[in-house]
Amino acid sequence: MTTRTTDLLLTAIAPVIWGSTYVVTTEFLAGFSPVTVAMLRALPAGLLLLLIVRQLPTGIWWLRVFTLGALNFSIFLSMLFIATYRLPGGVAATVGAVQPLLVVFLAYLLLASPIRAGAVVAALLGAGGVALLVLTPQAALDPIGIAAGLAGAGSMACGTVLSRKWQPPVSLLTFTAWQLTAGGLLLVPVVGLLEPAMPVPTTANLLALAWLGLIGMALTFLLWLRGIVRLESSLVSPLLLLSPVTAVLLGWWFLGQSLTAMQTAGGLLVVGSIWLGQYAYRAPGRALKTAA
Repeated sequence: MTTRTTDLLLTAIAPVIWGSTYVVTTEFLAGFSPVTVAMLRALPAGLLLLLIVRQLPTGIWWLRVFTLGALNFSIFLSMLFIATYRLPGGVAATVGAVQPLLVVFLAYLLLASPIRAGAVVAALLGAGGVALLVLTPQAALDPIGIAAGLAGAGSMACGTVLSRKWQPPVSLLTFTAWQLTAGGLLLVPVVGLLEPAMPVPTTANLLALAWLGLIGMALTFLLWLRGIVRLESSLVSPLLLLSPVTAVLLGWWFLGQSLTAMQTAGGLLVVGSIWLGQYAYRAPGRALKTAA
């Protein structure tokens, strides 16, 4: 197995685990507000990692860390949970599927990465596959939920590209600790001033938050950052489409939801689009002409 393949497989673990977010949130955290869940997912995990690494940013890295913390966690997680609570999982996942396409163009603007026709086609096919996989005719299109989903996709797309641009002079564990802590801290005043009081957590609530924070954020974001550092951001981003595939499979396995032929076709289309996206960066491809 090549180093590149290993990097891709390890990076893919992150979106696969992120696919459990919808099931865990709706089944075990129904009484919590979206921003409160976002804060509880990021801050405890960040503080725990910070105690392990015992190192703080210096100089320009304070500004960069809080910028990345806002994009990758404060804004993204808040918008993600708003979309999760206000939209059916299928609609939320379909809206978020535009992220790989956003990354292609942001990488061109911020990293001067070429826009490859194959990567654009793969991103469009992936979004279409997600739509087949998770959308139903009865899906409700709540405007606030749609806006939140798009804002979250745009926020993490920017964070993904800037994480590639601003590679830090510290370990990935330290960089993860900084971003998680910064993102969680930015949400503390929002939760304290604007959000309703948090319900007294049950054992199930605490286990769900531990899963979302320690496994679904600290561990997975470390793997995600590792992939961004080692691979092109436009190569990593299509792996995010594995998240809705996982969400549908978990719903089918644990919640007894149906899995139709169209959903199966959508899942296969998503996997095919990810392969096409990787192939577009392996093979000599044609870059789209874009005005400078």
